Amino acid sequence: MKTIETLYRKGALLVATLAVALTASIAAQAQTPADWEKMDGDIVLYMANDLGRNGYYEQKPVAELMGRVAEVTGPEFIIAAGDVHHFEGVQSVTDPLWMTNYELIYSHPELMLDWNPILGNHEYRGNTQAVLDYTNVSRRWVMPGRYYTRVVNEDGTTLRVVFIDTTPLISKYRQESDKYPDASKQDNAAQLAWLDKTLSQAKEDWVIVVGHHPIYADTEKDDIERQDLQRQLLPIFRKYGNVDIYACGHIHNFQHIKMPGDGTDYVVNGSGSLTRTVKPTEGTVFCAGVEGFSVISATKKQLNMYMLDKAGKAIHTITRTK
Repeated sequence: MKTIETLYRKGALLVATLAVALTASIAAQAQTPADWEKMDGDIVLYMANDLGRNGYYEQKPVAELMGRVAEVTGPEFIIAAGDVHHFEGVQSVTDPLWMTNYELIYSHPELMLDWNPILGNHEYRGNTQAVLDYTNVSRRWVMPGRYYTRVVNEDGTTLRVVFIDTTPLISKYRQESDKYPDASKQDNAAQLAWLDKTLSQAKEDWVIVVGHHPIYADTEKDDIERQDLQRQLLPIFRKYGNVDIYACGHIHNFQHIKMPGDGTDYVVNGSGSLTRTVKPTEGTVFCAGVEGFSVISATKKQLNMYMLDKAGKAIHTITRTK
């Protein structure tokens, strides 16, 4: 009986997963340069995260794909949403991991542009200040703080990206000071006050908030991670109602979640190296356990976020219109 029940549950899960995939957006199924051209806009950004595997797993092929797509789309900059370095972060700005995880992997000429990073939980296992200080070493590593914002204005289209530092906002990291020594040293009240002020002044056409950890997601990671972020971030988001997308990494798969009565699209961006399985959860619009990265494209009237797998195919598109 237990075996039959298990098979039933697995079958139900498979049906649910297929249903989500079938109902997901299939716009711009890009896999050739001609198709990638369709993803162009006034503003184009990339988002990549959970990268640092010394080129192993699928890190190098995804990095090469990013370069090939960039030849066509010409991104303004790359959002690096944490965990550029597995597993213990870096110890200094001269740590060899800067070469094996980053510089020698993302070496395509079209990727020699600004990378705007945030800290992930794995960076917090090492020297977080060294991650910030690498800004003074590498021309393309642009990290003015643990949290910061950047506004792009192209052809009259404006887009604001708000970069936040989620690890210290989560209580379990603050409590594990032996493993994450810098997490408990951060001033959460100051960051949340800054976020509140930043969103209160955000009048751009589009606003994207980027953190490493998800607010909503299917994951086996501790519930407290999402609960802590929901408690602290959602009241600020709802206060101003201008966050179009909250995008994160951490879970190593693609997810798009829409919660009832919530105007924000919640996105988990796929890992740029090692992926994990995923299944639908509350609010799931789409999910896929594949490696890849995302292309964000904006015009005055439309914001698209294309989830690309390692073959360069847009497996799902999030579209917001005005």
